[in-house]
Amino acid sequence: MPMYHFGTMVRRMLKYATTFAKKNFMEQREAHLEHLEESPHFLPSVSIDCVVFGFHDHELKVLLVRFRNTDLWALPGGYIYLDEDMDAAANRILEEKIGMKNVYLEQFHTFGQRHRVEESVQRAIVSAIGKNLAPGHWITKRFVSVGYYALVEFSQVMPTPDGSSDVCEWHNLDEMPPLVFDHSHIVQKALDALRFRLSKSLIGPNLLPDTFTMQELQSLYETILGKKLIRANFQRKMLGLGILERVEKKFSGAAHKAPYLYRFNVGKEEEGVFWDAFF
Repeated sequence: MPMYHFGTMVRRMLKYATTFAKKNFMEQREAHLEHLEESPHFLPSVSIDCVVFGFHDHELKVLLVRFRNTDLWALPGGYIYLDEDMDAAANRILEEKIGMKNVYLEQFHTFGQRHRVEESVQRAIVSAIGKNLAPGHWITKRFVSVGYYALVEFSQVMPTPDGSSDVCEWHNLDEMPPLVFDHSHIVQKALDALRFRLSKSLIGPNLLPDTFTMQELQSLYETILGKKLIRANFQRKMLGLGILERVEKKFSGAAHKAPYLYRFNVGKEEEGVFWDAFF
């Protein structure tokens, strides 16, 4: 095949692929705006808000979205289809936002303050994407939100904006922008629930990679608890629980100084480790 014919074919293929991707993106974006219809396919007056926790560079992070064409930030969330279970809805919403299935997800609180959703803010969000809500539209009315928190391994997440957002990204827990509605309160309640769970069961396998150093594990606990722990005591107590398996040394160029790598022996949790004793 002559080179100029080959080049023309490649350009046409790229143009077709770009057009197809753009069309597919627009179709998905419009599908994510079906909650703006006046006759919704969703359960009215109930929504889901997800606090997605990740751990990276010794920082506990939270996934946030920014509504399109605004400076308004929020938690990832959505609505429940009329024929959908609540847990299934939460999993669907998370899969749309982070591209992961079967993540650790726990319902932790219900938020039902009478004025938690401001109609003016809802209308501003919708107006920013060129749409208008009819008077009395269902999403401007009172909503009860069910809070879920998710624990994910940071490197495996693919944050993805949807039809109502143009940014979906991680923020350090202590450096979040102001959030709409009561979402800052929801984050704090989720953190409280996570701290309580930390004293009862194993969370490291959901937030850390398969292998990690003792320092990384201690950093995770310190970040969640919001306080420093004594290194020697932490290591002794963690090893004493029998939940860690030492794998090898982490290569750092100086073998005699390289820290050991560990992984969780998750089966030990099922044997009833007395976690309260740790704290």
